[in-house]
Amino acid sequence: MHFTKMHGIGNDYIYVDGAREDVKDKAKAAIALSDRHFGIGSDGIIFINPSDAADFEMEMYNADGSRGKMCGNGIRCVAKYVYDRGMIHDKTICIETLSGIKTIFVETDAFDHVVRARVDMGAPVLKPADVPVLIDGDMIVGRETEIAGTRAKITCVSMGNPHCVIFMDEDVKKLNLPEIGPRFEHDPLFPEGVNTEFVNVIDDRTVSMRVWERGSGETLACGTGSCAVAAASFLNGFTGRSLTIHLLGGDLFDEWDEETGHMFMTGSATLAFEGEVDLMAYGIE
Repeated sequence: MHFTKMHGIGNDYIYVDGAREDVKDKAKAAIALSDRHFGIGSDGIIFINPSDAADFEMEMYNADGSRGKMCGNGIRCVAKYVYDRGMIHDKTICIETLSGIKTIFVETDAFDHVVRARVDMGAPVLKPADVPVLIDGDMIVGRETEIAGTRAKITCVSMGNPHCVIFMDEDVKKLNLPEIGPRFEHDPLFPEGVNTEFVNVIDDRTVSMRVWERGSGETLACGTGSCAVAAASFLNGFTGRSLTIHLLGGDLFDEWDEETGHMFMTGSATLAFEGEVDLMAYGIE
C-alpha cells in the first residue's frame, strides 16, 4: 500500500488514496500502522475517498482503530494532498466528513504547493445533549462539576466531536496528562468519550493548551480542540472572538465569526514523507 505521512503542527496521520488502495480492515490497519515502534507511527490513518456530496471524502481512524468524525489538522492535510497532486485545481475545496461537509481555503507557495489552509469548521455545538454530556442545562460554560475523581469548572463544546475545556492557573506544561487524561476521556458524564483541553489564558488574544484526544492519547495539536477552546474562551469572558492558540506542535489561529456563527481555523499543512508498506506483514487484507 502506498502512503503519505503528513502533519498539521505535529498532529500526524498516514494518508491513503482510497480510490487506489483497497484496504478491507481499515481499523486494524490504523492500529498496526500508527504504532510508533512497530509501524509507521502516527495519530491515526486517513483515507481520501471519492464523494458524491463533495469534492472528496475524509475517512478517519484514530490510533486505537476507532472511527473519528472530524479532525481539523487532518482535513488541512487532506486539502494539501489533493491540491498538490493536481486532483483538484480550485483553491476552495469541499470535503465530506462524518460531521458534515467542510470548506477549506488553501494558501500556496511560489511552487503552487499548499503551505497553509483556512477551514470553515462550522458552528460550535453547545447543547449538552448534542455534545453529548450528561448534564442538564442550555449549555455547560464554566460549570463546577464532579469529574474524573475531582471537581473542576468545565465548558463543553462539540466541533463534530465532543470536547471538555478546563481553564487552569497551574502551568499546563506541568500536568501529568498520561495519568489524568484517560480519566476524563472515560468519565461516565461523556457517553461517547471526550477530548479534553487544559488551558492557560495568556491575554485576551492568546491562550496555550494541551490536549488528551479520545482514541489517540496526548497529541501535539488538535484542530477541533483549538476551536472548542476558542469558543470556550469567549463564552467564559477570557478572550475576544479571534485568538492565537499555542499548542505543543505550533500555533493555530481561530476566529469565531459573529455574523455566521461559524468557527474558522487557520494553520499549516506539511508533508513528511511517502512510502510503501506491506500490509500482509501485519496480517491485514
